[in-house]
Amino acid sequence: MQHKWFFTGRYNGYSLPNFQKDLLSGLVVGVIAIPLGMAFAIASGVKPEYGIYTTIIAGILISLFGGSKYQIGGPTGAFIPILFGIVMTYGYENLLIAGFFAGIILFLMGIFRLGSLIKFIPRPVTIGFTSGIAVIIFVGQIANFLGLTGVEKHENFLSNFREIIIHIHSINFYSVLTAGICLIAVLLTPKLFPKVPGPLIGLLFSTVIASIFYPNQVATIGSTFGEIPSTLPHFEVPEMTFERVQQLIGPAFVIALLGGIESLLSAVVADGMTNSKHNSNRELVGQGIANMITPLFGGIPATGAIARTATNIKNGAVSPLSGIIHGIVVLIVLVLLAPYASSIPLASMAPILMVVAWNMSERHVFYHVLKTKTEDSFVLVVTFLLTVFVNLTVAVEVGLLLAVVLFTKRMSDIMVTLKALPNPNNKHEKMESHMVTDVRDCPQISIYNVEGPLFFGAAQAFEQSIMNTINYKPRVLLLRMGKVPFMDTTGESYLSSIIKDFSKHGVVLISGIKPQPKSLLVKTGLFEYIGEERFFDHTGNALDFGLEHLNKDKCLGCKHFAFRECTVFSGEYEHI
Repeated sequence: MQHKWFFTGRYNGYSLPNFQKDLLSGLVVGVIAIPLGMAFAIASGVKPEYGIYTTIIAGILISLFGGSKYQIGGPTGAFIPILFGIVMTYGYENLLIAGFFAGIILFLMGIFRLGSLIKFIPRPVTIGFTSGIAVIIFVGQIANFLGLTGVEKHENFLSNFREIIIHIHSINFYSVLTAGICLIAVLLTPKLFPKVPGPLIGLLFSTVIASIFYPNQVATIGSTFGEIPSTLPHFEVPEMTFERVQQLIGPAFVIALLGGIESLLSAVVADGMTNSKHNSNRELVGQGIANMITPLFGGIPATGAIARTATNIKNGAVSPLSGIIHGIVVLIVLVLLAPYASSIPLASMAPILMVVAWNMSERHVFYHVLKTKTEDSFVLVVTFLLTVFVNLTVAVEVGLLLAVVLFTKRMSDIMVTLKALPNPNNKHEKMESHMVTDVRDCPQISIYNVEGPLFFGAAQAFEQSIMNTINYKPRVLLLRMGKVPFMDTTGESYLSSIIKDFSKHGVVLISGIKPQPKSLLVKTGLFEYIGEERFFDHTGNALDFGLEHLNKDKCLGCKHFAFRECTVFSGEYEHI
């Protein structure tokens, strides 16, 4: 059954031409993934080979066990600020533990079918933190682009920016030249040779020029991090103590949440490009397995990479085999060419990451949401600023909280409770609020149109609307609740308060109640307290019941004529 769950349908009708397509796309994506894997690792504060290990192991496992046929997994730019912060605060070994626990969390999210919950994260929050991450990555590469020396890395964005300003005098023009060559190659290659990966050409071209024309003038991977080993990573279980687990469970949740969002966003992009449908829960399981196993080989957290997944599709991928091939390609390159990678200048890595940051910045969507000048714009700006100036954890927490509070406010604004009377000019005598005036308002029957969800955000306003207008103690209170789609226990509590207070001197009737609110009233006992006979499907029947319970003496001489029956009631006793 498990075998069926993982593999059924993924290779139906698979053929040799399909394999050739997967082989080509896997080769292309594998070649692109090498410089990106190293660049993301360096930017995250760890050695470049750890990015390569992640690309190999997570890339293969995500394709094997994930829920999208086209997903390419590996280290991504989105993780850079979080991973760098964890490395700075807790160290590399603790990053591995945090990554391992993030894998467990993702795996459990998939097993318990929480994949669909990711879609409840509001777009302004995801755009806000994605744009914030892009700014952090871009600014973080300025020092390498300019070849600044003596720059200390900090977790805080402003401190890093301050380091750039302080050390701007140490600019290395050889670094600027190297970075400039790489940047031009990265930007021009897709236009001149669409099938050729720009990052790789930029890296090779700038590295060759730097090595031939001005060797030893710019910092390289080798001079900064040591030689990249051409051996396979060793299996090692990090030492996990209870204190470490307590310390790292928070960062692990952040990694898992971001990994889940990124991978499912990437899978959605792949669906849009291929008219396919991914399995979100299986994708989370695949991401979980990859992130549990990768740290055991020294790899950093991984997720679905949108740009690499799109490249995979554009190059003709037809199955997850292309993702597996991409991992194998990186493995072969590691074994055969690792020593050569040590001579890559850091200045060549900088423009690659800057272009990644520019592409992930969501600038068009950011501006579009911003110009709406709505609550969403506020959530977007707050999330963005907190991501840049505080950290991603706080940004997501505050962004989500703000979105929930503003949504609650919007929902409570929808809630309307207005007094109503039948419109005699309407064929069906529809209950309308504008019919209630100073000269036309029944002193004995108060009818209210209740519209919108009756929940904690609107319950108090609902109670006040009714209690403020029934001070004169009418005989009958009729609540028309056909437009209340939902009620929570807070709403029920306020409704109960009104009903119990009113029942001391009058009769409460309810018409048109929906199944969910009715079910809640049954569970709380309020339905039984009111009495089943006082619930009506139609307002007309409720009104007939209410008219029978009037004090007819009070109707004598009444000039309001709120109902058809009033003409009879007001002169009913004249002949006596």
